[in-house]
Amino acid sequence: MTSNKPKIVVLGAGYAGMMTTKRLTQKLEAEEAEIVLVNKHNYHYQTTWLHELAAGTLDPNKVRMLISDVIDTSRVDLVHDTVVEIKKDENRVILENGELEYDYLVVGLGFEKATFGIKGMEENAFSIQSVDSSRLIREHIEYQFARYSSGEDTNEENLNIIVGGAGFTGIEFVGELAEQVPKLCKKYDIDRKKVRIINVEAAPTILPGFDEDLVDYARKSLEFRDVEFRIGTKINECKPDAFVVGDDNEEIKGGTIVWTGGVQANSILGKSGFEIFKGKMNVNTDLRAPGYENTFVLGDCAWVMNKETDRPYPPTAQIAIQEADTCANNIAALLRGGELEEFVFDNKGTVASLGGSHAMGTIFEGKKLYGKTARAMKNVIDNRYLFMLGGPNLVLKKGKLRPF
Repeated sequence: MTSNKPKIVVLGAGYAGMMTTKRLTQKLEAEEAEIVLVNKHNYHYQTTWLHELAAGTLDPNKVRMLISDVIDTSRVDLVHDTVVEIKKDENRVILENGELEYDYLVVGLGFEKATFGIKGMEENAFSIQSVDSSRLIREHIEYQFARYSSGEDTNEENLNIIVGGAGFTGIEFVGELAEQVPKLCKKYDIDRKKVRIINVEAAPTILPGFDEDLVDYARKSLEFRDVEFRIGTKINECKPDAFVVGDDNEEIKGGTIVWTGGVQANSILGKSGFEIFKGKMNVNTDLRAPGYENTFVLGDCAWVMNKETDRPYPPTAQIAIQEADTCANNIAALLRGGELEEFVFDNKGTVASLGGSHAMGTIFEGKKLYGKTARAMKNVIDNRYLFMLGGPNLVLKKGKLRPF
């Protein structure tokens, strides 16, 4: 690649970073720009499948794929390194093992756990953030079962799995646990009644923002499979073996504690001097960072305003994938002297898996789906992303094709 071409640097190989890179290779000719994708691992993973990995219902190799298998390395320079800082006024990115200059920057560095200042949450709770952190949860849960089964630990409370947060990730995770725990009980010859799955949420409902009928269905489906809910229950502290909750500081004991209650933009943005509001950056309608015409911020790092509600869209995989299209179009426009476009979200619906054949959600103009129909649609949505990224071969290799 020649050095006189404009250089586009994409930070992060999540949904936004991968799709932006893919779209740039499709929209730009090789001589128009040099494209660099920076990621600390040589693989991309399905963030929306991590809860299954954490519960033990999905193999780690199903969740991730080599970046070089889906990105054309003759067009894109892959750099496996960790971003340390963005020197936004110098058009440089500092890496652990070097630095990169850029003409255009795309920031898709993903999220970090947001603990909202809850004492002990950072130190004592697991989180579903990456392949490694999710696999750690899976191994820890099975370790607790093995210790109890062998007689090494006779404390039944250590079999309990406590999940903080009843948003999308928390609910999908307890749904997978509801499927996996009976299998673990059978494997380790433990009475299912001895294992509690407890979901703790400060808000007055699970899945805030979802339709009331869908929420009711989800809760009943999970309670039928022995998931316990403590709704409207504020977590005051997280100890190594308990949540301390409510006005009376009740302790809910467990051997595995997982926090799914919130995320925020990668801290590198704040450390690099970008203005952060409630954990993320408010970006312009064309997805650029305010004051920086060559810098785009996407996915979990960005708040994108919904003009109709005057509130930001919740950052989801669906939005990140659509942002990639707008971002690639706008970079092409900047290179060619064209007009930039505003990001317009096309809401195709949201479906939440609840474990096994259980799911619920909406598609298109709010049509509600339940049970196996919703689960089938969830698989279609997941497979569609794989098709967009790597075509039919990737769907056959990594997709969810088997009936549940």
